[in-house]
Amino acid sequence: MKKSIHGPSLAALALSLCVAAPAFAGKRAAADDDKALIKEALSAAPKSIADIATVKNWDGKILKAGSDEWICYPSMPNFEGVCPMCLDKPWQGWLEAMSKGEAPAGGALGVSYMLAGDCAVSNTDPAATAATDDHEWGQEGPHLMLLAPDMASLEGMSHDRNSGAPYVMWRGTPYAHVMVPTPK
Repeated sequence: MKKSIHGPSLAALALSLCVAAPAFAGKRAAADDDKALIKEALSAAPKSIADIATVKNWDGKILKAGSDEWICYPSMPNFEGVCPMCLDKPWQGWLEAMSKGEAPAGGALGVSYMLAGDCAVSNTDPAATAATDDHEWGQEGPHLMLLAPDMASLEGMSHDRNSGAPYVMWRGTPYAHVMVPTPK
């Protein structure tokens, strides 16, 4: 069954991506405080992108109008911690495809910023929502995420999230992407 990007399925997707996150100014924005949600969402990107980005909440509500080239989201609902993200066009398509249970179109380089850090997630299973011994569960600090135009180009790249170097997350799935740790 296909699900809409604008309904609860996007929130469900977000839940599968994050479980716990590093702090943003001490705590996450209140769900009913649009100004705080905007500030939190924009903390994911460099200033040059935050200045032009549209900010949406996970229910699809536009919190701040801006360029459709970059969409920033506050932390995912129903989880503790903070893990906002800003997505370029290819990543927006990737997120929409994933929320529908479809393989992303691919073929384009994509950039996503999570400069406020990430939530704890599986390094091997994009559908995992809780830690298990075989999911390589962990939490990233500030990072970029890159979509490769050709998935074959990721072959041979490390998937070791503890090396401090870029690595492939969710290798062997249609949702594989490169995680690039950045300085705090």
